[in-house]
Amino acid sequence: MLRPLVIVMLFTCCVSAIAAPPRQVFIAGDSTASHYGPERAPREGWGQQLQGFLDDDAYVVRNHAQSGRSSRSFVSEGWFDGMAKAMRAGDVLLIQFGHNDEKIEDPTRYNEPRQAFPGWLMRYVELAREKGATPILVTPVARRKFDHGQLLDTHGLYAQAVRDLASRENVGLIDLSAASMDWLRAAGDEASKAYFMHVPAQGQRDDTHFQQRGAVMVACLVVAGWKQLDRSLAAHVKRDTDCGAPATALADRKAQANPSLIVHERDIAMEQPGPHGGAGDTTAYPFFREAPALGFEFRKRVLRRDAGIGLHQHHKDEIYYVLSGSGIYELDGEAREVRAGDAMLTRPGSTHAIRQHGEDDLVLLIMYGKKQE
Repeated sequence: MLRPLVIVMLFTCCVSAIAAPPRQVFIAGDSTASHYGPERAPREGWGQQLQGFLDDDAYVVRNHAQSGRSSRSFVSEGWFDGMAKAMRAGDVLLIQFGHNDEKIEDPTRYNEPRQAFPGWLMRYVELAREKGATPILVTPVARRKFDHGQLLDTHGLYAQAVRDLASRENVGLIDLSAASMDWLRAAGDEASKAYFMHVPAQGQRDDTHFQQRGAVMVACLVVAGWKQLDRSLAAHVKRDTDCGAPATALADRKAQANPSLIVHERDIAMEQPGPHGGAGDTTAYPFFREAPALGFEFRKRVLRRDAGIGLHQHHKDEIYYVLSGSGIYELDGEAREVRAGDAMLTRPGSTHAIRQHGEDDLVLLIMYGKKQE
């Protein structure tokens, strides 16, 4: 018969072996965050994409955001109470309202920004604290509203009210208004349309709601802001959050000493015999050869029938990537056939050569470091 102490030890061991349930991440918000079914495609809310950034074993997203709701109507219509029933200690509550709180024409949703709006938001903060959860206030995501190339701040006092409440009540803040405005400014008026519901086939020109790429981008901004509040979160984020742009992006772009470039291969093509004593005819495309302060060479080379790059010894690292066709690659005295998708790294001290093989041209992408002046 097992002694009581042994039974207690076995029970304790078994209980500790059971993995803790994932923390729930509740989203209380409006249509910019809410979930949409396939019948609304391509429309998506950022909350719909949040789980894709988080380790499923550590966090599970409970998206309670509802289209058309303000911080007031989310409570009065019962969505708040439904969320409260499922919340438990250790959970996280992301609170993002403002879009519909601004609608002065609708008294069931409107909240003036100085007292009423933060007063309603405080109910969410208090709920989280009562449940032992962590409240995080999120300023409303920006609308895509440009005027003569300048992005307008449509949330003004409402975003500031969230910031002030977070500071006053010592609540974590994700300033999504600022982050999304920086992103939109950097993207620009025309290019940013692709992130929103500008869908000509459906006759839509919506500057508030997102297509999937926009929902993913805003979810990324949310997680990036959350990581700044909670450093332990980074261990449970399964994709990078280096997204958006800093507030200085436009100034940085204007101050660039070496501007970014786009070129087309037709404008730089050079007909050449096979390099390093290789046979036949080739065409080289030396991309960005004249670009200042670029530390590497990047080029495309087409080897015609029976053409090649002759055997030579390397003093630098060099990468060949076979874009199309096939060839015979000689490396340190051995030869093998290479095809589209193969990549070859040659290190200093090795000798190599390559020749076209088969019916089609051999097309290579080549990269190596520039010689130091």
